[in-house]
Amino acid sequence: MREIGFSEMRAFAAVATQRSFAKAADQLGVSRSTLSETIRGIEEKLGVRLLNRTTRSVAPTEAGERLLARLAPLLDDFQAALDSVNDFRSSPTGMLRLTVPPPVARLLIEPLVARFLEAHPKITLEVSADGVLRDIVRERFDAGIRIGERIDRDMIATPVGDMRGTVVAAPRYLESHPRPTKPQDLQAHNCVRVRFPSGAFKPWPFEKGGKQLEVAVEGNLIVNTETMQNRAALDGVGIAYTLVDFVEQPLREGKLVALLEDWIPRLPSLYLYYPSRRQVPGPLQAFVDFLRRERRVARATKR
Repeated sequence: MREIGFSEMRAFAAVATQRSFAKAADQLGVSRSTLSETIRGIEEKLGVRLLNRTTRSVAPTEAGERLLARLAPLLDDFQAALDSVNDFRSSPTGMLRLTVPPPVARLLIEPLVARFLEAHPKITLEVSADGVLRDIVRERFDAGIRIGERIDRDMIATPVGDMRGTVVAAPRYLESHPRPTKPQDLQAHNCVRVRFPSGAFKPWPFEKGGKQLEVAVEGNLIVNTETMQNRAALDGVGIAYTLVDFVEQPLREGKLVALLEDWIPRLPSLYLYYPSRRQVPGPLQAFVDFLRRERRVARATKR
């Protein structure tokens, strides 16, 4: 069998993980046609088909899945060995890939991007913001941000922020609807609901005096982004359960009114999480350190 090089194995792993030649080509910085030729070359050398391809999808064959399972840890170790050189540099270098929920991207990551890249100009930051819970190992992300209780136990996690919820409505909506005084009253209101990528609706959580309850609200508007939900509340469509950070200004200006304030529970903290490794890649360590400094500054400012 003819020898297969590291770059070829990296190309196969990218396509098998991304399930897309286009996405893998973007990740590797090569053309789609070049990547396709590379994969064909690997299969010819091995004499085995590794990927099933159609016009719309790409998926590993059984042989491809087996190869990827053995190959992924080796590629991680190889990359970690290269990244360890960053310890001897004054500035870490390389790619940092993060997966975060859209609200976290907007509230936490977006305000920090410019300062982080200014501090670390040799790092290339890629942020994937979507509502899907990604397998960061299988999809080759360096780290993710998620609510602490949803992080696997074999991950290293560091706190990066807290969130506060609020229930809001526009004054014009409350002019024609009775103001709710307890969570159960919401069942008689038009509530703006957010559908998760799974298709499910999350009940609205409440807590008071140690008593916890969830309300399955109804309403004639369903969206999939907090931006649309909050705009609908501002326009008087109905009541929304959102994050305080999203609506601080409208609340100050009186364009929205906070409801059921004594029933709003404390939300779980957000954590940056990543796989346990002997050697944390330089770009990831730089980002962890940066977030820790930002968190200390934010706490000091609130005092």
